[in-house]
Amino acid sequence: MEPLEGKESNGAVPDCNGGAPAPPAKQQQQLEGADALRYANILRSRNKFADALQLYSTVLEKDGTNVDALIGKGICLQAQSLLKQALECFTEAVKVDPSNACALTHCGMIYKDEGHLVEAAECLFNVLIEKTNVEQAYQKARTADPSYKAAAEFLAIVLTDLGTSLKLAGNTEDGIQKYCEALEVDSHYAPAYYNLGVVYSEMMQFDVALTCYEKAALERPLYAEAYCNMGVIYKNRGELDAAIACYDRCLTISPNFEIAKNNMAIALTDMGTKMSLTIKPNFSQSLNNLGVVYTVQGKMDAAASMIEKAILANPTYAEAYNNLGVLYRDAGSITLSVQAYERCLQIDPDSRNAGQADAKTLRFKDKVLKKGGLWRDIYGIDEKKVASLIREDKVDILVELTGHTATNKLGTMACRPAPIQVTWIGYPNTTGLPAIDYRITDSLADTPNTNQKHVEELARLPESFLCYTPSSEAGPVCPTPAISNGFVTFGSFNNLAKITPKVLQVWARILCAVPNSRLVVKCKPFCCDSIRQKFLTTLEELGLEPLRVDLLPLIHLNHDHMQAYSLMDISLDTFPYAGTTTTCESLYMGVPCVTMAGSVHAHNVGVSLLTKVGLGRLVAKTEDEYVSLALDLASDVYALQDLRMSVRELMIKSPVCDGESFTRGLESAYRTMWRRYCDGDSPALKRLELLADQPGSTKEDLDKTAVKLADPRVQRANAIAEEDNQAPIKVNATPEEGGQPQIIMANGVSSPADSQALIATAQLDQPQIMVNGVSSPHSTSGRCEMNGHSSR
Repeated sequence: MEPLEGKESNGAVPDCNGGAPAPPAKQQQQLEGADALRYANILRSRNKFADALQLYSTVLEKDGTNVDALIGKGICLQAQSLLKQALECFTEAVKVDPSNACALTHCGMIYKDEGHLVEAAECLFNVLIEKTNVEQAYQKARTADPSYKAAAEFLAIVLTDLGTSLKLAGNTEDGIQKYCEALEVDSHYAPAYYNLGVVYSEMMQFDVALTCYEKAALERPLYAEAYCNMGVIYKNRGELDAAIACYDRCLTISPNFEIAKNNMAIALTDMGTKMSLTIKPNFSQSLNNLGVVYTVQGKMDAAASMIEKAILANPTYAEAYNNLGVLYRDAGSITLSVQAYERCLQIDPDSRNAGQADAKTLRFKDKVLKKGGLWRDIYGIDEKKVASLIREDKVDILVELTGHTATNKLGTMACRPAPIQVTWIGYPNTTGLPAIDYRITDSLADTPNTNQKHVEELARLPESFLCYTPSSEAGPVCPTPAISNGFVTFGSFNNLAKITPKVLQVWARILCAVPNSRLVVKCKPFCCDSIRQKFLTTLEELGLEPLRVDLLPLIHLNHDHMQAYSLMDISLDTFPYAGTTTTCESLYMGVPCVTMAGSVHAHNVGVSLLTKVGLGRLVAKTEDEYVSLALDLASDVYALQDLRMSVRELMIKSPVCDGESFTRGLESAYRTMWRRYCDGDSPALKRLELLADQPGSTKEDLDKTAVKLADPRVQRANAIAEEDNQAPIKVNATPEEGGQPQIIMANGVSSPADSQALIATAQLDQPQIMVNGVSSPHSTSGRCEMNGHSSR
């Protein structure tokens, strides 16, 4: 998931009333006046919004001008995403008390979330700028009053976003003015410095830009993009040592930052990447690192040569074998890839290709902390210790998102630290782990009569098993190119490892049956001449001339990647491992996709997506039908054009892009799991009891079985699994009688022991589902470009 981001939010919602210890139990109907208001505030601080809302409403029935009750009610409505009603409450509070900082701040937050930046700025400006004493207002914002401080921080976010909007509209000077105003409000707001750096870089004022980036990095030491852009400036000046130092810092913070990897590779190439090899030619780490640099540059043959030399220099170098596996996987050589992975595991059985947090993880961590949550970093911690932490946090529903892929914690799941355990979305197969209760899916990806083996009980969501958030950088849908080209272009942007010989046979049949048609395929390994040649040779052997095939390498900028879909008229899905993100992107860009149904989840992802979008007619059951559907689409380019212009709207209105309904379905699934557990119904416990009842079984045998099933050596490394797996989710609550689970994010996020706002208590009527919709405090629409300069 970069990541499926939601609408940018304001971060932590300020509590304007403060917390207080809970009073002795009273019946709500007996509470009146100040007691009712005080108890409502306590309920709200513990996220019991429905109960608090009742009490606030009771107070307001007797006193409709009670500002504290209006604000409290508004906060409860805002927390439940009832923004219109919340805004009415805050507006009414402002009518009664025009200078109320808390009410004005919340009005600004809602305007911001709805995209009304100017209105948001006005509300927050009114909080901070008292007409009689500007300096005093700013002093309040920086010191004593928490609500003023929240307004200041939020106003800085709003002004920065306004600046970016103005700059993108061509009003650069006005944009700079807004960034400067943001820094006047909050002199520590790093994204404002960063965006000033971007602007000055574009204006070729590199000294000023560098100063801005340095200030951004000073205020936010983990600002990977700032270090990347500093590296670009130093590199363009010829200061390669400084550039490499900046890229190194960037990649230390965010190891998966592809743009920084490429920039580093270019800088190292300019400097001469063989410096360390000159000093010590058989130094395995240098050989391995050089192989990684060549991989980033797309020089697959040179990369393989370097990594193989690293292994010769150090035959027990597990990381080199892992890198070789990745290299072979990207090149589509699955057998060689699996052999390399297996050798890596023989040397280091605990190797899971573990990595450090990337930039998205760090942003998410920042959001969670701003919400008052506690972030548990479990990287490098023994799996049994992680299980102990989970038990200490009293997690009720533990959800893992990796399966048998890199950095998984299945060993922790095998310890069964939570009463309910779930696997979802990161791996299209069973974990084989009897300690896991459920695998989340839908009725199309895993049909009721599926033959796929799974130890988990399938929990089918009402619509799709996933939800897609379109990229804000996608750009418009372009006309189908066949009209202007005079020929039809088929295409696929899927991982090369998914494009099996059988897939190429079927694609060749389609291309050969449509005169003058072309094929465009884009994936990372096509940077390498030998891989391109091998691919073209295979198609030529199947009767398709190489001149009719366009092979594109990885495109780093998301906007350019999305616009590359304008090159194709019809998207061809892979099988038996279908595309997921690529299919969503294709549809969002208006390109119809032909897919094929199968007998397992990985084969049926396209079936689920296309059916829910309303294009079930493009789902084939056989190879012949797949060919026929593609030929039918290609036979009428004007009908293809009409379809192309309608697909995006179909998708946006479909369940695939309906985040709110998807979340309700997921919450309902969690609620059902919890109720079943409270009724004594646990699929995993039943399974473990059956295993225990087998003749000769002991608890020790059972524990060994669970751990063995979690071992990645039992299930071969899935070489073509999706690469960007996210960290697990923890679900937190107290499993007391009648209690319901509270869902919060983690790798690990759990409730702080001293935070009333995040600790669930017993006797709740409904489960508390905390949906973390907080986004980065700067605009999500920008990204650090290849040259290092873009607005964020």
